[in-house]
Amino acid sequence: MNIVFATNNKDKLREIREILEPEFNIISLSDIGCHEDIPETGKTLEENSLLKAQYVYDHYHQNCFADDTGLEVDALNGEPGVHSARYAEDTDHDNEANIKKLLSKLENKNNRKAKFRTVITLIQRSPDPTHRQVINCFEGEISGTIAKNKLGIAGFGYDPLFIPEGYKESFAQMGDIEKNKISHRARAVSKLVEFLKKQVTCINME
Repeated sequence: MNIVFATNNKDKLREIREILEPEFNIISLSDIGCHEDIPETGKTLEENSLLKAQYVYDHYHQNCFADDTGLEVDALNGEPGVHSARYAEDTDHDNEANIKKLLSKLENKNNRKAKFRTVITLIQRSPDPTHRQVINCFEGEISGTIAKNKLGIAGFGYDPLFIPEGYKESFAQMGDIEKNKISHRARAVSKLVEFLKKQVTCINME
């Protein structure tokens, strides 16, 4: 099954492909000729994932899914949340600047609890004669703590700071294979996969 993943983030694309392939052929935005910087103006993860998927569906008429992920820190009332990728002022996906700001804001905080949350929005064309769009959402989250310094060099984003509950290593220390078994994105994707597999099964039985 071919499906577009509505992201320009190469790290996310690689991670999703490692989780979904070979059962599903994940097509990138560049593969369909989409090089636009799709606006993420939503106030929630749900709104942003829908905005991105809707843009691709409306402009390129392809079944697609998009995700939005946020790190929610208890002591900061859920920050950076929906602003995780642009947490540091005047930056966009500047991992080092975002990490530096987060550590600074937590410098005198004893409570280091946090959670990663991913929301995936899937938009497909209905196979019935109406050909209406059908929207489904899938969510995954994982709890953990924020380290006081960067730990490890693998992964991306806040991975060097996030130590998942029940583990002693950060996402960046455990590496992609282990991370992709337990991460917030993996949990959301597993729900997406289960949903898509049911569709494939139904098609094969017809």
